[in-house]
Amino acid sequence: MRKLKYHVATTIDGFIARSDGSPDIFPFEGEHVPDFMAALRACDAVVMGRRTYEYGLNLGVTDPYPWMDTYVLSRTMKESPNPRVKLVSEDGPGVVRRLKEQEGGDIYLSGGGELATALFNEGLVDEVILKVNPLLLGEGTALAPGLRALTSLELLSTKVHRNGVVVVQYAVRR
Repeated sequence: MRKLKYHVATTIDGFIARSDGSPDIFPFEGEHVPDFMAALRACDAVVMGRRTYEYGLNLGVTDPYPWMDTYVLSRTMKESPNPRVKLVSEDGPGVVRRLKEQEGGDIYLSGGGELATALFNEGLVDEVILKVNPLLLGEGTALAPGLRALTSLELLSTKVHRNGVVVVQYAVRR
């Protein structure tokens, strides 16, 4: 069965974006970026919510991961701006369950604290990879707001970069 990996940048106080959804507080350059891109190359599908997708769309990016099958979960978008990007109006857990049952590589969960929470609450997240940035934000989009239950994690690896970014990889304990 395929694994769903929540690979996300976060501040030390647990925010993945500003209150307006912008991730512009995180460095898009640095020694951690090649590691991130290599990790994404191991995935062949990506799932994201509408707000995460629209952030890139507003920058002119219609297909953010052209080597992956891209699924955008949205009940409001009616037409995809890119034929490779599949809009899915049903609930996230149902989509992810079906994707995990299909043949293929790992599935990348891109951004979206609310979507991540829904998938954690259904026991669908298999790994959490955090790029912990040396920042305190105070408010914004939380990593996983509204979890219904404690989620135990098992440390798989850590890597400390000179720029202060620490990448921590965990398996979700069942």
